[in-house]
Amino acid sequence: MNDAQPVIDVAGLTKSFGGKRVVDDVSLRVGKGQIYGFLGPNGSGKTTTLRMLCGLLTPDAGSGTCLGFDIRRQAAAIKRRTGYMTQKFSLYEDLTIRENLDFVGRVYGLRDLRRRVDGALERLGLAGRQKQLAGQLSGGWKQRLALAACILHEPELLLLDEPTAGVDPKARRDFWDQIHALAGAGLTVLVSTHYMDEAERCHEILYIAYGRLIAKGTIRDVIATHDLATWSVEGPDLHLLSRELQTLPGVDTVAAFGAVLHVCGRDEALLEKSIAPYRARSDLHWERSSPSLEDIFIQLMAGLDSHSAAPDRRAPRGSAAP
Repeated sequence: MNDAQPVIDVAGLTKSFGGKRVVDDVSLRVGKGQIYGFLGPNGSGKTTTLRMLCGLLTPDAGSGTCLGFDIRRQAAAIKRRTGYMTQKFSLYEDLTIRENLDFVGRVYGLRDLRRRVDGALERLGLAGRQKQLAGQLSGGWKQRLALAACILHEPELLLLDEPTAGVDPKARRDFWDQIHALAGAGLTVLVSTHYMDEAERCHEILYIAYGRLIAKGTIRDVIATHDLATWSVEGPDLHLLSRELQTLPGVDTVAAFGAVLHVCGRDEALLEKSIAPYRARSDLHWERSSPSLEDIFIQLMAGLDSHSAAPDRRAPRGSAAP
């Protein structure tokens, strides 16, 4: 595949389960060696989209290529060149780390298996634990083992489905350091996550809700595009203040961040007029601030919840239509 050619170039991807459309006309282009973060609430269509991209699911509508192969007609070729890490640890807990990697390598029919396993162990910092049973590992070390298994066949594309759910902050940071190292070596990564700090470590983000792609680009671009006026306020009884502010004209969202409220609105003039009496109170400290990525997504979801005509399109977590 030519380096200038997009790793993924798809248009109009659509998928339904049981009469419910869980992916609705999604189009995207993904460049080589980049990390793309898939964000969105549970049941938004993230996992289904990932599975269509790597050939595990055939779309009901839409077309395009992944790694230069047609996603409909050449799914087998895509799967051979893709590493896919699921939410749930799926290796054998009664085998050692090395035995698990040996098994995965034999399933792929890999040549020079010893060299590949040794390389994966070293790259993920697992060499010193290679004789330890997988079932004895903590969540963070299981995560490393799962990632090692995903890259054993030297894929060109890595799909990670909420890989750090339930993992402690240090393990999450270590994991992301590994992801950036892999991307630096030319591997393209798509990762679904609920963590805003992880989204901020991606080169670009894609936000999906109700099966639709509603925001994409760099974090700076996404924040700038939505032009959300934001104020921060500190003071007593913020829970009561939040209720009052939410009723004011021009206030689209009020969200608590620790001991601070973020008050946001798309109409800057109306927002400032509404909060003016509160800014005059001596017990409250107000500051104009820049919206965070989380502010943008809270505002996006608030708008969708109020305008969506099909709330039943949201599939519950763990259903057949993730």
